[in-house]
Amino acid sequence: MADLRLALAQLDTVVGDLEGNIARIQRAIAQADEAGADLCVLPELAVTGYPPEDLLLKPGFVADNVAALHEVARTTGDVAAVVGYVEPDHGGARPTLHNAAAVLAGGRVVGVYRKCLLPNYGVFDEERWFEPGDEPLRLYRVAGLAVGISICEDVWFGGGPAAAAGRGGAALVVNLNASPYSRGRRVERLAILAERVAEAGCAIGYVNQVGGQDELVFDGASLVVDAAGRLVAAGPQFAEDLLVVDLDLPEPSAPPTLEVVDLSATTRGRPPRREPPPPDPLGPEAEVYEALVLGTRDYLGKNGFTDAVIGLSGGIDSSLVATVAADALGPGHVHALSMPSRYSSEGSLTDAETLALRLGIDLHVVPIEAAHVALADLLGLALDHPAAGLTDENLQSRIRGVLLMGVSNATGWIVLTTGNKSELATGYSTLYGDSAGGFAVIKDVPKTLVYELCRYRNERATERGEVAPIPGAVLVKPPSAELRPDQRDDQSLPPYDLLDPVLEAYVERDRTAADLVADGFDPVLVELVVRLVDGAEYKRRQMPPGVRITTKAFGKDRRMPITNRYRSSRPVGEPAGDGRVAVARPPAEVKGG
Repeated sequence: MADLRLALAQLDTVVGDLEGNIARIQRAIAQADEAGADLCVLPELAVTGYPPEDLLLKPGFVADNVAALHEVARTTGDVAAVVGYVEPDHGGARPTLHNAAAVLAGGRVVGVYRKCLLPNYGVFDEERWFEPGDEPLRLYRVAGLAVGISICEDVWFGGGPAAAAGRGGAALVVNLNASPYSRGRRVERLAILAERVAEAGCAIGYVNQVGGQDELVFDGASLVVDAAGRLVAAGPQFAEDLLVVDLDLPEPSAPPTLEVVDLSATTRGRPPRREPPPPDPLGPEAEVYEALVLGTRDYLGKNGFTDAVIGLSGGIDSSLVATVAADALGPGHVHALSMPSRYSSEGSLTDAETLALRLGIDLHVVPIEAAHVALADLLGLALDHPAAGLTDENLQSRIRGVLLMGVSNATGWIVLTTGNKSELATGYSTLYGDSAGGFAVIKDVPKTLVYELCRYRNERATERGEVAPIPGAVLVKPPSAELRPDQRDDQSLPPYDLLDPVLEAYVERDRTAADLVADGFDPVLVELVVRLVDGAEYKRRQMPPGVRITTKAFGKDRRMPITNRYRSSRPVGEPAGDGRVAVARPPAEVKGG
């Protein structure tokens, strides 16, 4: 057996912040050096931040990224480093770009690996910018052991570069990642790494980026799996970290068949480390909640916002958004407006006040009755008849949107919208009303999960001896927009426990209407949900970005045409009989919570 001390640096980089990213990388390498590491591995495209998207179309940006890499290389000393960057290739008929990893040692770049498998699905568009690497693999001798390099997608499929490196004599393959979070992603990664280890016959060190970038959240959770497929070390979820681990790796029985570049022949002198066991992963609600907190904190912080303002209705959605914001920014940086109308219940006002008091955020009560009367009169003049029904309901939501945006203009605070995924999917929102704002914290969170997250946050507070922030009444009262007397969401939409499973299948798993009926869903429910989702595409295009926590979010993931007449060619089925859900046809536009 031979010993190698590996450092995996899960960093929160910022897209385009080359100077800042250089400082982060150099700091991580220096910490790895101080810890006596032989090798420090940093995330995919750490120099540029991920994903750089169409910044890659700017030749000046690419050139600056190369210069930044060489600046990092000049500061390397005893510890070797593997750093993700963009490599330009001018050798062909036209210049091309590669998603690459540079091997740095002794103050210079000693080798480059180019990503072979380029993801081009979901949130990934790497074929738009990069060409796949096709050069022969090589290994790097670190502390006397052969180490292979791969980047993200290269380990997700069998027969790829990781397996080739293992068969070619690598004792360890390191894998650089910018792998976005979605629910259950850590378990999926572990299963994939176990498959690659079995195929490659060597250990794998998997380092992942952490932090928020627009809609995406990267959860870190770096992993080290030994040649037997056992998890031997893991980094924390949703936090920066330098994971340092001593690996006892079997020396190959035969010389490597791949080319080997020598970096260091022996292990560095250092005291032994005592490795803690891998941390327990977060529970399902905890990891989603932490993703929302980190995504909100980084979106605001990286875009120069210090404070946020929220419309606090006393409902479940705004309660969750306010709580996430307070955890992300600190209570002193979160501001709320309660904007009651003639239809607002006393309970909702009390619940909003209680939540604000428990969170420690400031709350201003601004009744909208005067504006409602004035604008209804003006709209009546424009229509030649009084505003009524849905028109009057949405007018209230738009008044609130105007007030929130006015506060934002006056203070520089960003408006956090409070719509959830169930509402966005079905169009149960008001354009230029509750949809107005800069960041949509829970836009990818289904309504049923909103309740689960609120219960989780209250339980967490209780376990810590704190006051549960979300009033119990918020968790039990029927959801209502309170835009007309005695209004409830289930008068316009199916009950959420019936609606959300259909939305998950139709939106996230791309089932057709006929597929859904064949799966056992009620035909009337299916027909209604499909019509609502398809008809609301034009509204979703105008929504602000928000945190992605599912495998398919509206925005980067799901890109449906607005003008779209496709309907499943197979019949949906007969109307429901006795015992099946009866649902009303909802209006095309109404505030939902």
